[in-house]
Amino acid sequence: MSLSNIDTPAPRIMMCPPDHYGIEYEINAWMSTLRQADNALAVAQWGQLRDVLEHCGAEVLLQPPVKGLPDLVFTANAALIYHDRAVLSRFRHPQRQGEQLHDRQWLEEQGFRVEELPDGMHFEGAGDALFCGDTLLSGYRMRSDAAAMQEVGRRLNHRVIPLELADPYYYHLDTCLCPLAPGRAIYFPGAFDDYGRRVLQDVVKELIEVGEDEARSFACNAVVVGKHVVTNVGCPRLHQDLRSAGFTPHETPLSEFVKSGGSAKCLTLRLDGEEAASWKYAMV
Repeated sequence: MSLSNIDTPAPRIMMCPPDHYGIEYEINAWMSTLRQADNALAVAQWGQLRDVLEHCGAEVLLQPPVKGLPDLVFTANAALIYHDRAVLSRFRHPQRQGEQLHDRQWLEEQGFRVEELPDGMHFEGAGDALFCGDTLLSGYRMRSDAAAMQEVGRRLNHRVIPLELADPYYYHLDTCLCPLAPGRAIYFPGAFDDYGRRVLQDVVKELIEVGEDEARSFACNAVVVGKHVVTNVGCPRLHQDLRSAGFTPHETPLSEFVKSGGSAKCLTLRLDGEEAASWKYAMV
C-alpha cells in the first residue's frame, strides 16, 4: 500500500489508550453504570482499531490517559483541528470538563495554536463539527450550541450548516453522519428532523443512507483515510454500498466503546484537520 503522492505525509490521528476507560457516569442514552465495559476487552479492541488505521496508512499519535477521566479516550471531542489551529472543546457535562486542560496541554505540545470559545458556549469539537468539502456541517442541541458553531465558522471563515439532532441516541453529529469526500457522505436519516434531512440532501450531492439497525452499530461513526473506511462490526449493507462507491471498508469490533455511546470515529481525532480526512490522501 502506498500514497498516491509520495511527498504527502501520512495522515496523523490522535488516540488515547483506554487504560482508565469505564462507565463511571451516565451522560447519554447509551450509558448505564449497571452495564459495565470489560476493560481488558476494551484495551484489546482499541489496539485492533489502531492496527487497522496504521495498516490503512495513518500515523497514530498517543495522548497519555488520565485516571479519573474515563472518556478522555474519545479524542474526537477534544477539539476541531484546522491547519495549525485547534478550537478547544467546552464540554456541556461537568463529568468531561476536566479533559479540557489535558487536551489543551497535549495539543500545544504538538505545536497547535489552541483557541477557546467564550464562556457559556458549549462545543464538543470534531464530534459535532464535520467538514464536507468547504462546508462545515454542525450538529447542535444535545451537546453543542448553534451559537458556538456559528462562532467556529466565523473564526475559520467557512460556511456553517447547522443540523439539529433529534434522537438522543445520536447525540453527536459524528454518530449519524460521516463525510467521505466533497459532496459525499454516509448518514442515518432518523437522527435528523425533516428540515435537517432536506438541508443535507441540498448540501451533499451523494448521500449513502444507513438503516436503523446498522446505525445502532455506529455505522456512521467511521474513520476515513483516503479510500479506506473503518467501522465497528455489524454494518454489512453499508460496507457493500461503500465498495460499490469505490471505497475499501474495514470492520473491527468495538462493542465495549458502544456501551458508552462511541465507536471508531469517537476514538480518533484527525490532527491534519477534519477537512483533510478523506480527500487529501488518495490511498492506492
